[in-house]
Amino acid sequence: MRVLNYALTASTLGLLFLSCESAQKEEAITPMLEYSVKSSLPHDIDAFTQGLVIHNGELFESTGQEGFSWIGVVDIGSGVAEKKVELASNYFGEGITILNNKIYQLTWKNQTGFVYDLKTFQKLASFTYSGEGWGITHDSTNLIMSNGTNRLVFLDTVTLKPVKTLEVYDARGSVPLLNELEYAEGFIYANIWQTNRIARIDPSTGKVTAYLDLTLLRDQAVGRNPAADVLNGIAWHSGTQSFLLTGKYWPLIYVVRIREAETP
Repeated sequence: MRVLNYALTASTLGLLFLSCESAQKEEAITPMLEYSVKSSLPHDIDAFTQGLVIHNGELFESTGQEGFSWIGVVDIGSGVAEKKVELASNYFGEGITILNNKIYQLTWKNQTGFVYDLKTFQKLASFTYSGEGWGITHDSTNLIMSNGTNRLVFLDTVTLKPVKTLEVYDARGSVPLLNELEYAEGFIYANIWQTNRIARIDPSTGKVTAYLDLTLLRDQAVGRNPAADVLNGIAWHSGTQSFLLTGKYWPLIYVVRIREAETP
């Protein structure tokens, strides 16, 4: 098993600088982020990605499909995961996060989440929630989950019960379809389902402070694999100050640096 390290930033694609300017009216008031692709890693094109997490130099992925959902540790050389947890066929797996040496996993419509030991992948507990389960992350204090609406639910890590709800909005109003989540550098990053956008959310207010438009990466993924589906999968690598971004059935995971757009 190869692990992530500083070599992650070595360019395999060459430095591709992409200015993300939105032509959509609803985004005209919300700032856009800029990004550069530093490198890419292979990704399993059979993986219907629901969650992506880096922990202690290893890349964890969760997938969800009818009858077959799993969590695994990804070999970054091949993009293939060693599947350590496979859910019973009646569960459709969703996002994962890792905190306090435990893996937390959501399921889609079963209103049930699972807790596993990080080292052994042994199931330690289950918990319930209202509505659907989509994405999950944490801010080192609470778990934070999405359910496909514009609301993020913060859970106590001991009781696994809600402690607060955060309404997410931008300059035009509420922002629904929040999906895969990642907490990084004081912000929550969320895939917006069925779009090529990631929202950067202020966790104290729920305001979307900026969007990241990844249409070019989605187009490239489809060009390499026509079956490639939506953008989904955000992992923060603090050691290189980079995000790993991918999607469902994408052939690549992109290593991306994000920065504020330059003022004209």
